[in-house]
Amino acid sequence: MPPILSAEHVTRRFSIGRGADVVAVQDFSLDVEAGELVCLLGASGCGKTTMLNLFAGFIQPTQGRVLLHGEPITRIEPRCGVVFQSYALFPWKTVQGNVEFGLRMQGVAAAERRRRAARFIELVKLQGFERHYPAELSGGMQQRVTLARILAADPEVLLMDEPFAALDAMTRQEMQEELLRIQEASRKTVVFITHSIDEAIILADRIVVMSARPGRVKSVLRNTLPRPRHVSIQLSPKFAALKAEIWGLVEQEGHRHTGG
Repeated sequence: MPPILSAEHVTRRFSIGRGADVVAVQDFSLDVEAGELVCLLGASGCGKTTMLNLFAGFIQPTQGRVLLHGEPITRIEPRCGVVFQSYALFPWKTVQGNVEFGLRMQGVAAAERRRRAARFIELVKLQGFERHYPAELSGGMQQRVTLARILAADPEVLLMDEPFAALDAMTRQEMQEELLRIQEASRKTVVFITHSIDEAIILADRIVVMSARPGRVKSVLRNTLPRPRHVSIQLSPKFAALKAEIWGLVEQEGHRHTGG
């Protein structure tokens, strides 16, 4: 069977005016297997979000192909759900209303919407908050609502663009553990963007280290730290060794990019 998600020699250029352009990613190739949690890791500007937008079908490659189940993604792909750093909730809708929104757009009947919303509100541990509005929730709780809304729509792939970056350190660690729990329960395929080495090691089955712009695959590392993972694993020698290896790769790119 083909990988669930693939990039084949993808290059993406953007026009910056006056006949000039910038190459965001170049000759990027990657296969993502069903049920994997893959982290794209790299410094700001290395093309991580560009790749996520390509996987979602928001933009198209200048060269190469992006595939879902071996078929080219040529438009916005509803089988890929996107979770952004901003919570993107409707402030005038309750938790229940936000989670049901995508199902309503799909034409799902009211009783089924309520049943499915209740299931995913429970999965993200927000029972009792169904009638609350986003302004009444913490940042971490708002991101849980966003995740429940995406999961309720039942995408095959979750594309997550630094979804915990705006959270405080303790809430971020809590959400990392929650994502691992939810992914284990749902068996969803996840592509997760981060510039945090610690976050990538806590979450990923494989870590894709990207080069400085134009973004390429510099290295792919398989994470052999045992699951289920708790943030306390950061204290282990294996975590420290993997972090040092990844830091060495990232540091090389920093020196190359700055000419050091």
